[in-house]
Amino acid sequence: MAVDVVVPTLGESITEASVGQWLKQPGDAVAADEAIVALETDKVAVEVPSPVAGVMGEQYHQTGDTVTVGALLARIEAGAAVASAPPAPAASAPAVTVESVVPELAASDAMIATGHAAAQAGTAHEAISPAVRGLIDSYNLDPASISGTGKDGRLTKGDVLAAIEAGTARVNAPARAAAPVAAAPAVVSAAPAARREERVRMTRLRQTIARRLKEAQNSAAMLTTFNDVDMSAVIEARARYKDMFEKKHGVRLGFMSFFAKAVVLALKDVPSVGAAIEGDEIVYKDYADLGVAVSSPGGLVVPILKDAQAKSFATIEKEIADFGRRAQAGTLTIADMQGGNFTISNGGVFGSLLSTPILNPPQSGVLGLHRIEDRPVVRDGAVVVRPMMYMALSYDHRLIDGREAVTFLVRVKEAIEDPARLLIDL
Repeated sequence: MAVDVVVPTLGESITEASVGQWLKQPGDAVAADEAIVALETDKVAVEVPSPVAGVMGEQYHQTGDTVTVGALLARIEAGAAVASAPPAPAASAPAVTVESVVPELAASDAMIATGHAAAQAGTAHEAISPAVRGLIDSYNLDPASISGTGKDGRLTKGDVLAAIEAGTARVNAPARAAAPVAAAPAVVSAAPAARREERVRMTRLRQTIARRLKEAQNSAAMLTTFNDVDMSAVIEARARYKDMFEKKHGVRLGFMSFFAKAVVLALKDVPSVGAAIEGDEIVYKDYADLGVAVSSPGGLVVPILKDAQAKSFATIEKEIADFGRRAQAGTLTIADMQGGNFTISNGGVFGSLLSTPILNPPQSGVLGLHRIEDRPVVRDGAVVVRPMMYMALSYDHRLIDGREAVTFLVRVKEAIEDPARLLIDL
């Protein structure tokens, strides 16, 4: 019996999505509740599970197609016995081995490399998205040498970039010549490297990011003010309490919880920074729903740390760590992304020294954090070296005056340089 798989409800005001990637192909065995297709909405990727166990049947849309809520995606042949399906011939689905990629490798090299590939390959690398495949091909990497953190161990763009940065990604060995050079003298002449271009369809998430950021530039009167902050006190506090903190709460004590708490404190003193313009009205909010920008394979996403003013350091650290893991795995939900009245973006993790962050409408403020580096500063008339960080506050000048913006940033600076203020609400 065939069972229909349709586009599920995607969230408030979201009526359509794009087919991002088919995770199962016709004829594949499917378990109940196993993801068969990934849909991309304006905010997140949504994996659609199979309602029954059986075999993947006909698929009614291709990758990149736009589908609406309730539209028919595919059919599952329910109850089909997986064991009765004849095994696919080896030629129709060749295993990813060194011989299939570089057939000229010597047998000894192939045995070593194949053993590693067999341990790493499988479902983790069977379904690689076009964007990830393009990145792997551009660096000529062996996907079996990269650990995947996505659904069922699939590779994400973040996995590949992290492996490149860490130097753990293995480059595919060049093919060895099958005949002596003398037998092909024409190859000796130098030829210019082939130039190529690749066109990759923008994901719905990337299209939305581009549209919203441009809207922010067009509608808001954006201005950025800067300050620097001495991180000595926070670094010392982390060094003193990090082991006890992790032992008690099961999560590492990071910098983001300090900045989240400092922003909450500053928003109390300067509430206009957390307000929003709606028509000809200003909406002030007595809560702090903080957007925390995290990197995902599809681009930067901003899940919301709701009611940060009521959360402890440990709860904030746990939720931010969870956001990061789920962003890489592509499992953030629509609810995770909705709301927010202020954003914190930490470009310092990528090495940024200074930037002017762009507002996330309808928010009126965004705090940009940057890398920490030792710099000479004057303290009590003497030049000393301190771990310093530049901070940048971009704000909507239609709502926030320069005095308020500078005051807000100074409040954050004071709280970070004297963390005791966070405990006594000063």
